Amino acid sequence: MSRIRLIITLAFLIAFWGHPASKVRAQAAQTQDTSLNTSDNATQQPNPLKRKLSDREIREQQKELRQELKGPYKKWLDQDVRWIITDQERNAFLSLSNDEERDAFIEQFWRRRNPDPESPDNSYREEVYRRIAYANEHFAAGKPGWMTDRGHMYIAWGPPDSIDSHPAGGPYNRPMSEGGGQTETYPFEVWNYRHLDGVGENIDIEFVDPCMCGDYHMTINRAEKDALLHVPGGGPTLDEEMGRASKKDRFNGGLEQLGKGPMSSMEGSKEFDRLEQYAKLEAAPMIKFKDLDEFMTSHKVLTGPFFPFDVRTDFVRVTDDTVLVPITLQIRNRDITYKTTDGVAKGVVNILGRVSTITGRIAQTFEDTVEVDEPSELLPKTLNSKSVYWKALPLRPGRYRLDVVIKDVNLPDHIGTYARSFIVPEYDDDKLAASSLILADKMQQVPSKDIGTGQFVIGNTFIRPRVSATSTQPVSFNRDQSLDFWMQVYNLKINPKTKQNEATVHYLVTNLGTHKTLFETTESANKLNPNSDQVTLEKSMPLASLQPGKYEITISVNDGVSKQQLAQSAPFEVTQ
Repeated sequence: MSRIRLIITLAFLIAFWGHPASKVRAQAAQTQDTSLNTSDNATQQPNPLKRKLSDREIREQQKELRQELKGPYKKWLDQDVRWIITDQERNAFLSLSNDEERDAFIEQFWRRRNPDPESPDNSYREEVYRRIAYANEHFAAGKPGWMTDRGHMYIAWGPPDSIDSHPAGGPYNRPMSEGGGQTETYPFEVWNYRHLDGVGENIDIEFVDPCMCGDYHMTINRAEKDALLHVPGGGPTLDEEMGRASKKDRFNGGLEQLGKGPMSSMEGSKEFDRLEQYAKLEAAPMIKFKDLDEFMTSHKVLTGPFFPFDVRTDFVRVTDDTVLVPITLQIRNRDITYKTTDGVAKGVVNILGRVSTITGRIAQTFEDTVEVDEPSELLPKTLNSKSVYWKALPLRPGRYRLDVVIKDVNLPDHIGTYARSFIVPEYDDDKLAASSLILADKMQQVPSKDIGTGQFVIGNTFIRPRVSATSTQPVSFNRDQSLDFWMQVYNLKINPKTKQNEATVHYLVTNLGTHKTLFETTESANKLNPNSDQVTLEKSMPLASLQPGKYEITISVNDGVSKQQLAQSAPFEVTQ
């Protein structure tokens, strides 16, 4: 009965401390399985062999394109990094669709943990594989050593500072904290770590081998090693020997079946501390950007020059209850510090981001590294450019807070922070709605194998947004560029007779200085995707004919069936 209570208690705590990995995995899978169907050409009698795919067919095609995780990638995930990968990283890796992305992920995984990012050798990776080999050699017990609890702790946290080993069990004098008295024990070990990042100081981990087969398992019940625990009258504590307590009192609940003693009440108050320590030990060790986390969680005061950067959030519907939220970061290259080695100038920026609910629950986290490499003689030209980072997160409708911290690796005190709230919209099936209107400097179709994957990819379109300093300021383009814009329209009504939508889309470009109309055109939605309740608007407009100044583009949609209307506008600026 006591073991059942222990299992129930542990299940409760795991549920309490655990991350909602299954939900994140489901959301990531939905994101990968959703695609956008676009076309600018339609014929009255399309060739059935060249017909446009429906949204459902594209989703099915996307599922088939995703490869099953197998071979070396499955081994890497299930064995090599089993004890050191975080839930978020595992979910992200499982959502990848091709080996090229997996190779890039693995490279970034080890780089985030490299104590010396500038070194071509990764001492952390080498140490992990050394620990795996050691665990397999010393802790195997009917299964590979890396699968055992001792192997788990050794691989995750390294060798302990000291080990109190009792390989044969036998007579055991209990310390007063366990009730005192003498008993017999199964084989057991106590590992001590003086310090573990993210866990605490002076950490004791106890392993017990009750089967006498060499398979030691980690326990938080120090009485589990007592071989006479269930023997009536066997192995009494000091209080039990003196008649001040009964052995049956050990089984009145709680995590441990320790007898009463001079320090039992004090130890009993530490049960939740032991559970918390157990949960931390089971979790993956803290990773590389823990220094940035201080600026996010404790609002640490910046001691160096502020590292400026711009942030943009967009919203694209995925399912009825999931919205894709692309987060775009833009950093001016001249704000990055560079180091030159062998004629190559290199700048490195670490990024840590976190999305949390209004109650403080973490919904998503992301971290990555942006690198700028240029031959030193071309660096002055590169300084006039900007580096853009993009991360798309699946979220449910609601209000959230976004925190981002960036660090200039070559100038450690050069830190930038960002904190804003945002609302993920809810797309009602009965209401005409649209995604964000995204203005971009590059837009193109992606190969079928890359649909829905990679940076700046939404469905089957690569679109790199331009970012402004604030949401009200216009994004900037040069006259030699083209203005690319993208928007999705949802919940168009279908005419029951024609089985087609009957919406019109109106495009308007105006000069904000003179308020004059510079460009205006209208098209029918049924020329884009006639039988769908969703259409994607993708256009490109050369800017060479526009004089420097501020402009605005407005897209209006009029649904002829539901008689609903909507409009989205976005300002932009044209420079020389």
